Amino acid sequence: MHDEAIMKASAAPPCPEGGKAAVEKPAAKKADPVERGWSIATYVYFDLETIPTQDDAYRDKIAETITPPGNIKKPESIDAWLIENRDAAAQEKIDKTSFDGGRGHVCTIAWAKNGSDIHAEHAKRVEDEEEVIRAFFEALDPFHSQVLTGHNITGFDVPFLLKRAVKLGIPLPSPTTLPRDPKPWDKTVFDTMTAWAGARDSIKMNDLCEILSIPGKDGMDGSMVAQAWADGRHEEIRRYCCDDVERTREIHKRFLAAGF
Repeated sequence: MHDEAIMKASAAPPCPEGGKAAVEKPAAKKADPVERGWSIATYVYFDLETIPTQDDAYRDKIAETITPPGNIKKPESIDAWLIENRDAAAQEKIDKTSFDGGRGHVCTIAWAKNGSDIHAEHAKRVEDEEEVIRAFFEALDPFHSQVLTGHNITGFDVPFLLKRAVKLGIPLPSPTTLPRDPKPWDKTVFDTMTAWAGARDSIKMNDLCEILSIPGKDGMDGSMVAQAWADGRHEEIRRYCCDDVERTREIHKRFLAAGF
């Protein structure tokens, strides 16, 4: 009995069916969450750059609306104030039209789909704006669902594009391709700003890049675009817009990696 017990204790475990010993298989390689996300949906990463109105008649109209503070009463004081301050005050109002799709202009649009190369269209003249917008619209796929992805696109980029298209008489893509009144929770858009900060708060792209350890803006920011365009630094604007698209893509990849 003792010898029999020793033999049973030392015997190799029985083989599975088929007569072959079990071999431990290596763990399956986990699928990359970004690649998996891109296989499920086509994300159109895009950004646009805008400039203030170039309409001289509107500039003159704005200048005529400039008045001195209410505490300046004497005619000679009013005249002196206008001479010293009218141009700067008018320019401040003109500059703000770069945020107004009815008055400002699109000078650059850059975009990429999932991991593709970034493409950019740039207008060196306001007369080229329509061509820039049409090129972007034509790049959107009308037959397959895509997700427009960008930073503050529901609050700025998409509404600005819609207004410019209406102003210039450019046919719009379908509402499923370019939503008319996008909300942060719509499935047709992914707004990296509201995804991070919520619908009632905001965060600058550069700040979000810093938080996520992504290289931020280098040298230029959106407030410098108008002057750069006026100076003829068109290639610099184009590169800046492309860089913003790449930053947007890197931010979104962090969301995909986390299963957002």
